Amino acid sequence: MASNRFYFIILMLLLTLLGVLNYQLIQPFFSPIAWAVVLSIVFYPLYALIARFVKWKTPASLLTVIIIMLIILGPFSYVSMQLFGELKGLASGVHIDQADAVKGILGHQSVKPVAYKILVLFNISEDQLDTRVTEYISGMGKDLLARFTEGMGNVAVVMLNFVLMIFSIFFLLKDGSDFLARIRDYMPFSDDHKRRLETQVRDIIVSTIYGGVIVAIIQGIIGGISFAFLGITAPVLWGFAISVASFIPFLGAFAVWGPVAGYLFIQGAVIKGITLTVVGVFGISLIDNILKPLIIGSRTKMHLLVIFFSVLGGIKLFGLIGLIMGPLVVALFVSLVEIFRDTEGEQEA
Repeated sequence: MASNRFYFIILMLLLTLLGVLNYQLIQPFFSPIAWAVVLSIVFYPLYALIARFVKWKTPASLLTVIIIMLIILGPFSYVSMQLFGELKGLASGVHIDQADAVKGILGHQSVKPVAYKILVLFNISEDQLDTRVTEYISGMGKDLLARFTEGMGNVAVVMLNFVLMIFSIFFLLKDGSDFLARIRDYMPFSDDHKRRLETQVRDIIVSTIYGGVIVAIIQGIIGGISFAFLGITAPVLWGFAISVASFIPFLGAFAVWGPVAGYLFIQGAVIKGITLTVVGVFGISLIDNILKPLIIGSRTKMHLLVIFFSVLGGIKLFGLIGLIMGPLVVALFVSLVEIFRDTEGEQEA
């Protein structure tokens, strides 16, 4: 008995040591591998469709990778450059005159009485408020620009990560089922617990990628096109903001297009305000209310507040890929706790 316990302790120490070393080996490449996994999941239906006609895994995977590259190097690159230009303009104040916009709002007859009480309450003048708002907007633009360019500053690293991501996507599409089967065999759980983990991971991935990320992208595209059509400055930036706001509980994309529509009404652009409101209600927000329930259904058992904070924490810890990694980590933790609880109950019984 003592020798078995000693053997178990040594085995656990070796596994822990090797696990840490493997993490150190993979950690520099975590971002391209994580994005490869996400894109492989997103484009797997396309791969399955191609594989039905091509019949061989290698050419089917290669064709899917070529399509992914065209999408990333084409529209995605264009949108990224446009977003970069608009952030740069926001930071330098070239495109919009923030002070005039603030004065226009504060000077409106429906806002002026409330604004005057607020200014008196905080003991500041209208000019001071204009200056502070202008500095805040400009500072926010500079901060966003710095965050956006941080990951794009080293071109060599970006290109290397892109190549590694494409390389990983090819093999994940081609041999993904074999990888999953091997991982399943290595998991030290019963078949019921393995199925529970698989279901939980699959549901979280479907709900966050298809029910969250893709819906957010569609909302951002519709919002950006609407803003461009209405002649509103920085439509790509607004579309990006709508995509991010899509993850906010209860408010969603309305947190962006709602205040903009109100601003248009205050400025006297009634037709534009009505148009944006109609598009926002029956276009942007309706997509969220229809597509998400259809895609997610009853898949995820996590509370909306837990998902919200796991998304925010995931973005802070992992970057943009944290949109998926955050909820996935929380879901895996909850599943493992449930497995441990069930195992303890079975042993007591």
